[in-house]
Amino acid sequence: MRVTHPFHPLGGRSFECVGERFNRYGKRLLLQVDEQTVRSVPLQWTDLSPVDPEVVMGKEPAFLRLTDLIELAQLVARLCRCSSLEGAHEV
Repeated sequence: MRVTHPFHPLGGRSFECVGERFNRYGKRLLLQVDEQTVRSVPLQWTDLSPVDPEVVMGKEPAFLRLTDLIELAQLVARLCRCSSLEGAHEV
């Protein structure tokens, strides 16, 4: 399998997958880098990851995904509420 993450030091290179493990963040693949080194990478950083429908439909990765925009809107709303509460205490 191939590491597809553009900023990973092993990006673009292919390795044998010698196992997998799970942690609280999800599935990780164990890659045999050389005779002595095995590295763990998230499944989504490899070509074994399912294709992202947003990338397929948009022909390239979106600048912001819908979930990112929703999270950003919630953050802005929380910050606005906090800011207005702080201003009320100053009067």
